[in-house]
Amino acid sequence: MKEFYKQIIHINRMPDDSEKQVRVKAFFDSLNSMVMPDSFNWANQVFEGLHVARTPDKTALVYEDLTTLESSRFSYFDLSCRANRLINFLADQGVGMKDNMYMMVPLCPEIWFASLACIKAGIVSVPTATTMTARELDFRFETYKPDVILADMASVEIIENAIRETKITPKVKLVLGQAPGWISYDEVEKASDKAEAANTASDDILFCFFTSGTTGLPKRVGHTAVSYPVGHLSTTAMIGLKPDDIHHNLSAPGWGKWAWSSFFAPFNVGATVTAFRFDSLDAKVYLDAVARQKVTTLCAPPTAWRMFVNADLDGIDLSCLRQSVSAGEPLNPEVITRWHGFTGTRIRDFYGQTESTAMIGNPPWMAENMRAGSFGVPSSMYDVTLADDEGNEITQPDQEGYIVVKIDNWVPVGLFKEYIGNPEKMDSVFVDQYYYTGDKASFDADGYWWFVGRADDVIKSSDYRIGPFEVESALIEHPAVDEAAVVGTPDPRRYQLVKAYVILSPGEAGSREMALALFKHTINILAKFKIPRVIEFVDKVPKTISGKIRRIDLRDTEADRRGTQRVEEAPIKEYFYWDFPELSSKNK
Repeated sequence: MKEFYKQIIHINRMPDDSEKQVRVKAFFDSLNSMVMPDSFNWANQVFEGLHVARTPDKTALVYEDLTTLESSRFSYFDLSCRANRLINFLADQGVGMKDNMYMMVPLCPEIWFASLACIKAGIVSVPTATTMTARELDFRFETYKPDVILADMASVEIIENAIRETKITPKVKLVLGQAPGWISYDEVEKASDKAEAANTASDDILFCFFTSGTTGLPKRVGHTAVSYPVGHLSTTAMIGLKPDDIHHNLSAPGWGKWAWSSFFAPFNVGATVTAFRFDSLDAKVYLDAVARQKVTTLCAPPTAWRMFVNADLDGIDLSCLRQSVSAGEPLNPEVITRWHGFTGTRIRDFYGQTESTAMIGNPPWMAENMRAGSFGVPSSMYDVTLADDEGNEITQPDQEGYIVVKIDNWVPVGLFKEYIGNPEKMDSVFVDQYYYTGDKASFDADGYWWFVGRADDVIKSSDYRIGPFEVESALIEHPAVDEAAVVGTPDPRRYQLVKAYVILSPGEAGSREMALALFKHTINILAKFKIPRVIEFVDKVPKTISGKIRRIDLRDTEADRRGTQRVEEAPIKEYFYWDFPELSSKNK
């Protein structure tokens, strides 16, 4: 298996993008046709067997606290030793292969140590966001009882409450600090720094990700010893990472995106990862750190990119930056244009899920040929297509359909194994020869793909189906708009109306005049059936920790509001299209 990693390193180093495109296609054709070995341990065979063996002293991780400006650096050999100590410590506590570890800590070096240790020891890692509510944590513990919990001091109380509520007894409770009834992580440092790797089968589940739950209760996504470590070769190729890159990903531990871009994608090629701890995101402070650490490849969610392009970048030297990528939700074209003006790099959007690796995107060779609003082309690892409501494959351009992965020709190595303990959900997403992602899109005659939205997010108004992203993009093009979230709101005549929750830029105020300006703005950009019919000015919208808009919460708010029509509700800054005689009646 090491040969595949050597090949992707060689391909990503190639200077000729046109040749690189051909070689990547051939690379994934070969990988797709390969029968996976019976056993595979990425930590032992690739991280140690390739990178530690070749470049033990090379910096693997640079960690910096943006509040205190304290920093630390760890080589590839250092990370291996730290992981081994944790493996040995846990083994002494009776923890080993097939057990699980909940990791509920903020960004810190220990999350890298623990992640590597779990893979090498065959322990199932369960990333857990520190923003969990008591109810969310109870659900997780009831659904998947923890064997080991790694936590920071701030998380101890809520975890203890969940332990009492669910009546579970973890084998080990490790804390970064000191807490009654918990073992300090300092004890781990006393263990031996040499450990044997577990003989993990290729299809052993090693990763359990609870989905972010934008459309319902979280599901347990089970990835294997192969599907994430090998599957993320698609992500490595999509970002275009090289061994000499200094990579940065703005993502919190607890979600799949951290494992994508802060762990596997860079470590697959032996690059350097940077990590910045912060309490609240200050765009200028953050980009100062990006410049200070001479970051060459930068990955961030749309929420952060919007903050970055609105920041004062005077005096920030981003000349080392050569690649900028975005994932999480499609990025609005206006943001891409503005960032290119600042840095000379184009933000390349790409798409995937907790259930997969990078599936669709704009790889490096497309940087100068991207189309505004398109999220790219399918990765050769995946046989991606569209299906209509009847499950028939869509072959003609410019038709909206469900994004599906065909599994009759090959099953992509990066696709998850199962929704753990939920066969009914498996049956609902694996239908005939397809895996249904739950997202909708279209592609044009040239093969560029265009995101519509989650299938549940698509707005049905009269006889039309409207994707929220296109409306949000149009609104954000207005200089007074910082962010927008679009949903359908119940309407007795049209079933749903397009409603926009709008966050204005600093210094702007929600008013009748502003609403009129935004209505007129969207009329000039969108087809008439797509323009918002209701605009509400808000200070924020609900989001997951990874920055995705929780449209399900907004839809629930609309259903409650329109259903009850409570007159005692606090006044809101909401404006309806038909209340503006200045707008032509034909557009109503």
